[in-house]
Amino acid sequence: MRRNSRSARRSESRSTKLDPVAVAMRKVLRELGEDPGREGLARTPERVANSLRFLTRGYHQDVNKVLNDAFFHVAYDEMVIVKDIEVFSLCEHHLLPFFGRCHVAYIPNKRVIGLSKIPRLVDVFARRLQVQERLTNQIAATIMEMIAPQGVGVVIEARHLCMVMRGVEKQNSVAVTSAMLGVFRAKEQTRAEFLRLIRERA
Repeated sequence: MRRNSRSARRSESRSTKLDPVAVAMRKVLRELGEDPGREGLARTPERVANSLRFLTRGYHQDVNKVLNDAFFHVAYDEMVIVKDIEVFSLCEHHLLPFFGRCHVAYIPNKRVIGLSKIPRLVDVFARRLQVQERLTNQIAATIMEMIAPQGVGVVIEARHLCMVMRGVEKQNSVAVTSAMLGVFRAKEQTRAEFLRLIRERA
């Protein structure tokens, strides 16, 4: 039995020696009181490493490349809204998921951004270790910088597993954050129109 255990540990070490995240995960499993060599957990460190890299791939994405110059000159100065964008991210405090919906609006100033690029932009920042407040601000600030619209509004509604599964353990709590720039901050009517439109269900 001991030989098998030693053999399993040697095999684990060889399989993870090139992946420091997987190596660290094996140590975490041992600290939690588990045997990372047992059948159900033998490949878990590698799976967790791959999962974490996928969930934080935004660190390695260039916003300019993601948007790919999808900016167009259009004689349009009414509000553009992309709502109900699915958001999945990891809370930087507990590494637990938070997820929900993101609503983005802007009023163009001679230029618009390709509609499909807005969800991609949201993902670039969501796929990092985040706090919801910063994520909201990053999306708004980037759109403001990229196309210099008259204003940008971003609202995120999300459930945080660090509140649902631990801590206060409130199953139905939703965190709502907003970032209002330009005319969305300066004009109450513009802001109110945005908030009304995102509440309307199709």
